[in-house]
This record gives sequence, structure tokens and C-alpha cells, in this order.
Amino acid sequence: MHRYRSHTCGALRESDIGQSVRLSGWCHRIRDHGGVLFIDLRDHYGLTQCVADPDSPAFKDVEKFRSEWVVRIDGKVRRRPEGTDNPELPTGMVEIYISEIEVLGPAGDLPMPVFGEQDYPEDIRLKYRFLDLRRERLHRNIIKRGQIIDSIRKRMKDQGFFEFQTPILTASSPEGARDFLVPSRLHPGKFYALPQAPQQFKQLTMIAGFDRYFQIAPCFRDEDARADRSPGEFYQLDVEMSFVTQADVFSAVEPVMRGVFEEFAGGKPVTAKFPLIPYKEAVTKYGSDKPDLRNPIEMQDVSEHFRGSGFKVFARMLEDPKNRVWAIPATGGGSRAFCDRMNSWAQGEGQPGLGYIMWREGGEGAGPLANNIGAERTVAIRGQLGLKEGDAAFFVAGDPEKFWKFAGLARTRLGEELNLVAKDRFEFCWIVDFPMYEWNEEEKKIDFSHNPFSMPNIEPEAFLALDPNDNDALLGLKAIQYDIVCNGIELSSGAIRNHRPDVMKKAFAIAGYPEDVLEAKFGGMLRALSLGAPPHGGIAPGIDRIVMLLCGEENLREVVLFPMNQRAEDLLMGAPSEVTPKQLRELHIRLNLPQT
Repeated sequence: MHRYRSHTCGALRESDIGQSVRLSGWCHRIRDHGGVLFIDLRDHYGLTQCVADPDSPAFKDVEKFRSEWVVRIDGKVRRRPEGTDNPELPTGMVEIYISEIEVLGPAGDLPMPVFGEQDYPEDIRLKYRFLDLRRERLHRNIIKRGQIIDSIRKRMKDQGFFEFQTPILTASSPEGARDFLVPSRLHPGKFYALPQAPQQFKQLTMIAGFDRYFQIAPCFRDEDARADRSPGEFYQLDVEMSFVTQADVFSAVEPVMRGVFEEFAGGKPVTAKFPLIPYKEAVTKYGSDKPDLRNPIEMQDVSEHFRGSGFKVFARMLEDPKNRVWAIPATGGGSRAFCDRMNSWAQGEGQPGLGYIMWREGGEGAGPLANNIGAERTVAIRGQLGLKEGDAAFFVAGDPEKFWKFAGLARTRLGEELNLVAKDRFEFCWIVDFPMYEWNEEEKKIDFSHNPFSMPNIEPEAFLALDPNDNDALLGLKAIQYDIVCNGIELSSGAIRNHRPDVMKKAFAIAGYPEDVLEAKFGGMLRALSLGAPPHGGIAPGIDRIVMLLCGEENLREVVLFPMNQRAEDLLMGAPSEVTPKQLRELHIRLNLPQT
């Protein structure tokens, strides 16, 4: 028999009854039932119940077992007594009657329990992450993560994509987030950078003629943590394709995303065809460029119903042509208590309030706004929004550029408070037609809105002919940029790349970057583009966010093996850490620490 096990803890079935077996694992739970000891023995594969009574030769030794001791157990497989079987457990019809044991690794007092899924302070969980990972939910999440990545990799290869590995030590990038820098010992005073993304390398791979690239790519950014973003490092499905349009990228990526979600969604419905929503429509309908389409609420412009009305606050606002009034319909929200609660919530968000109209029995509008604008306008608003008795509408007014994000928060809040959000499904969409430029009010100039390396969504010759002083035309320009969104979470941004040096130079000149600055910062890419670059584009969905959604988690740290805390500290390994004076001398570095 093998030194440690003849079977795993998830393998034994009724067909094994009568066999002598050997298992090794952790003591997950120990129970004493009137002098009979039950040990749930756990390993990576599952749980097996083991039993020792006073007649067992190992009984005295088993009495010494404690939670999370690693032990070897020999014994005979037998059927569980009638009424004690556990159909929820694959091994739940059998148990092992213990004949011999060996303690392989005793455990001291545990800083946190492994049995059960009770909440524990995050600093304890991260410091003892190896214990946290023994817990069923987290262990299951990490296994599912690996399965999801395997599925993604297979689906990409089945579509003719080839997997590449790009450098980890590279040059510092002058744009984007803050780099992690690595000092060079061989080149004093110079630094490598860990890649924020393999963006330039994957474009160079296209310029080199490889056509279809993908990589499960590690990315490094020195930025603050969020629930949906890990500090320090994360992984993405990095994709690039040559000789493609935006539609070609969608046709390649959408089946992969849909297929992976259908495979791991546990039966939850997944969007059959991802709708394309222009950026402007997303903002005006949903108050977000990453809308949660499980929420059925769609906002509408109702400015005309308030123009010249008796509600002077809105009427005066609308004298400025840039101002609008948006309505947020609230099905089932037509009670005074609910409307007042929403108004208080808005004030807590730093707003003066949230105007509303309620429709009561008989269809009559109620509330301060209804009283001021009159029955005719109130009926017209109800008709436009498709509301009925017992419903309400909430209103935001002013410059949409300033209030659309708050309107989106109000839409989300209403959907949650009224239980309108269809939680058990995955709703995808593409957000397209992002503006190429925006107005920088601080510097009083045109600036890039999203991704400076995207192609403008007009023919190159038409773009080259644009007047750089025509702000109206420039601010109306769209870029071939797109985001993929699921359940209100942005999984990725992508674009058709600007592969023409002349177009790139003009694009940057419009944003105030002269050619010599462009050459200094991106000379390598410009040289590559000038030596025969194909039209190309790509995208990079976040692996961590995909896994988070499919595991039903709300925090990335629940699906990452060894995450950092919110302050970008690895509490388990003690990183970041101080280094020795000798190491600093070898790197020609002298510390200049801030004064405390």
C-alpha cells in the first residue's frame, strides 16, 4: 500500500465497502457522540467520515486529534448506519472504521477556524491565507478560477489564436497608471518597469506578422485598491488581431465570453447576443458607461414637460440650452414614505434633493412637482414613461455633463430598493462610439477622452483634413473604442489601433502634443508603425473580474490565490519589505525617506 494513501478523501463509494484503505488529510471536524469519535477527514478532493469506538485499537490515539492536524488513517470501508447517510456528500454513504493512525503534522492553536464560513477580519485572513484557502468556499473559487482559465485558453485556440509570452521586465511607460520600477544593477541609475499591460508588445506582434495573438497576461499597476481591482497585479485575457474591423473583434471575443459564462454560470441565463450601446445612449439611458442591464429602469429626457411650467426651479434651468431634465421611472415606488426616503438618500449623496411625482388611484399625480406643473403635464409625463397607478418618477435637472453620474446612482438605488434587478442572470453589452476628445476645463484645451492610440471613427483622409481649431467638430468626433460590460462591471476596454503614423501625429497634435514630444515618448512604436503595420485591434477582458462574477463574489480578493490588502501589502510574506544596505549598494541606490 502507498506510504500515505490508497484513495483520496473524495473517492470512496458503496462499491468500496469491505476494502482496507489508507487516507491522509486534515481533521476538518471532530465529533464525540457518546464515546464514539467521528473525524471528517479532508483533502483537496473531498471529505470522508472516519469512525473510532472504544473497541478500535487506535481509539486512544484518535482521542488526541485536534482540528487541522494532518493525519494518516488506515481502516476498513463500511456502510454508514441507517439514517446517518449524507446524500449531499459524494462519500456520504460510507465511512471508514479506523484501525491504525499516524500523525503527520500536528497543528497548534488556530488563529481562525477552517470549519464553517463565518466572517473573520481581513487582516487575519490575509496573514494566514493558507488557512483561509482551506475553507470550502475559497478553495472552490480558486479551483473554478483554474477551470475558467483552461476553458478560455481552449476556446481561444479553437478560434485560431496562438498563445504568446511577452516580457515582464520592460521600459517605463509615460502614460496610464503608475509603474512598478525595478532598479538595474548592471546599468546604474536606470530602471526596468513591470508592464501595466502588454499593449505595445502585442501591437508589435501584429506588426511582426503573427495575425492572432492571445495571452493570459500578468499586469502590474501601482495604484490604489478597489473591490473590483486588485492592488499591484492582476491578470487579463490579452487579445490582438490583424486586418480586422470592430465587428471582427466582437465576432471573435463574444463567443468566448458567452461560452465561458454558459459553462460556469450554474444554469443562470446568459445574454444570447450582446447588444451594442453607444456611449452617449448608455449615459442618457442608464447614467453609466458600464450599465447593469439586469435593472430594467431606463431614464428619459422630459425637459419639454417642464419648460415654461409652474415649477420655476426647473423652468429657469431650462432657459440655458445645455440644461435638461431627466426622469427616472420607479415602478411600484409611488408611496410618500418611499419617495421621502429616496429624497433623504439624495441629500446624503450631497445633492439638494430628488424631486418626484407619485401616481395614485385614479391616475392623479401627487407631490410638490405635480402641484406646480398641473394635471395636464403630469399626465403627459406619466404617458411618456409608461407608468401606472402606484408608480413614481424621480427627476434630476441641470447640465447632464455634471449630473449623469448621480442620475446613474439614483437609477441603481431605485432598482435595488424596489427589487427590480434580475439577480440570477448575466447581462452583457458592448459600449461603443466613445468620444475621441473632451474639453479640459482646467487647461482650456482639447484633450484625449479615453484611449489616445485608437483610430478615429472616420476615414483617415477625412481626419487628416480636419481643422485643428474647429472645437465643435473635434468634440463630436468618435473613436473606434469599445468596452465589454457584464452586470454593471466593466470587464475590458479595447480598440481598433491607430496604425498610421500620420494619423497618430495629428491626433496627438490636436491634444497639444507636438511631434518631438510624441517621438521622445513613443518613438519605438512610431518607427514600427512606419515600417508596414497592418490594421489591427484587440481587447483585454479581466480574468479576475470574470472569475469574481462567475463565483458570485463582490470582492476580487475572494478569487485570487494570494492577494494583497487595500494598502498593497502582502501580510503573509511581509511585502513590501526593507532590504539590506548591501543590496542597495549593489543597485547604486540611496534612500531618501519622508520625514515622519
